[in-house]
Amino acid sequence: MKSIGITLGDPAGVGPEILVKSLPFLAEQKCFFLLFGDENLLKREAKHYNVFLPSNLKIINLSELKVQPGKPTPESQLATLRYLEEAIRYALSGELKALVTLPINKEVFKLAGLPFRGHTEYLAHTLGAKAPAMSFYGRRLRVTLITTHLPLRDVFSKLEVSKIVEIAQLAYDFTKRLNPRKRELKIALSALNPHAGEGGLLGDEEERLLKPAIKIAQDQGIPLYGPYPADSLFFFASRGYFDHVLSLYHDQGLIPFKLFHFRDGVNVTLGLPIVRTSPVHGTAYDIAGQGKAFPDSFISAVKLALRLSK
Repeated sequence: MKSIGITLGDPAGVGPEILVKSLPFLAEQKCFFLLFGDENLLKREAKHYNVFLPSNLKIINLSELKVQPGKPTPESQLATLRYLEEAIRYALSGELKALVTLPINKEVFKLAGLPFRGHTEYLAHTLGAKAPAMSFYGRRLRVTLITTHLPLRDVFSKLEVSKIVEIAQLAYDFTKRLNPRKRELKIALSALNPHAGEGGLLGDEEERLLKPAIKIAQDQGIPLYGPYPADSLFFFASRGYFDHVLSLYHDQGLIPFKLFHFRDGVNVTLGLPIVRTSPVHGTAYDIAGQGKAFPDSFISAVKLALRLSK
């Protein structure tokens, strides 16, 4: 039977605490979990919170660290890559039906000399996905990004009609999986400029890039509409006017999403050969080891992974 894989993430972050707080939930699930991480670290954390390791969780032990919460070291950061590498090996061999990743410090890729900006880009490369997309799922908002981890000054040069159409297709496929019985779906494309460019007065990207992309997408059967001014779009999306929003850059989409779903939102990578989800927060070194971390986002990520991998 295929398992749900879980990577421990940064051992110095909140990942171990969140995982242990989620063990009672994992124990209730009718599936097996493979944890790629540090067995002794997890057992110490479980003992601290007086939680038992469930019988449906198997640990693939890949490190033996003595790490202080909130204080990452090169050794602890590089261990996160070993967890990922082994999980990917299992995924490629067909032993996993989904992968849930706990937070890492993106600096680990620079430390290891790898040219990636985060989990999404690394997983896409190693799993052979040519055009992945970073998506976010919550009860009130579903958002997919056209560009991901880029400096804002670089966003404009990365916006292409073909890329928008490709990601619109991924978002549409994802939305259909979430709403298999809903006949009429609506996906909204956010504008880039204030007031959607005001007919070219405040920028020409809407006329030059976004509207042509919408036309091509609609011709391909994708229910994409817009472009809508970002300052009002997310209000209407949160009220159910749209099933999904395509946002052009990271903070444009993530600020409104996290206003609604900071505690329970899920990051989903679209376009991979395997389901991959994760919490929407980071390593949170500032609260690691203090008992303050909430497991809600991780639990939501596991729930969505189970739902999508059926």
